[in-house]
Amino acid sequence: MSTMTAILLMAFSLTSCNKEEIIPSSNIPSEITTYITTHFPQNSILQAVEDKEGFTKTYEITLSEGIKLEFDNKYSIIEIDGRSKLPDSVIPTEILNYVTTNYSGNFITKWELEGKNQQVKLDNGLELEFNSKGEFLRID
Repeated sequence: MSTMTAILLMAFSLTSCNKEEIIPSSNIPSEITTYITTHFPQNSILQAVEDKEGFTKTYEITLSEGIKLEFDNKYSIIEIDGRSKLPDSVIPTEILNYVTTNYSGNFITKWELEGKNQQVKLDNGLELEFNSKGEFLRID
């Protein structure tokens, strides 16, 4: 086997590991649909994508009103991105209290779990980082 053939085969195998597939609402895991109906009852599901990358799988859900949700392979929420105020019920209490106390004129439009830390984005564009317990770390 030539070196060029080996390189092409390796490149093909790496790119074939990524697979995004639009799935019907009926195939969305029940844990995810329960989360959506609990926290976003007024929104409908516009699109659901199952994203397989190597050995990991995530679910990317687009709701009406431009809300995007991402769940990990255990169906836990890892990102919520909206155009307007996110429901208080989706923000950890400690983070919500910090934002309410220190940025009373603003609201959270995005929440994300990044490793062990959490990050929120406010309507003024400011990004705040918190640890896993919801303790403020820094302005990002």
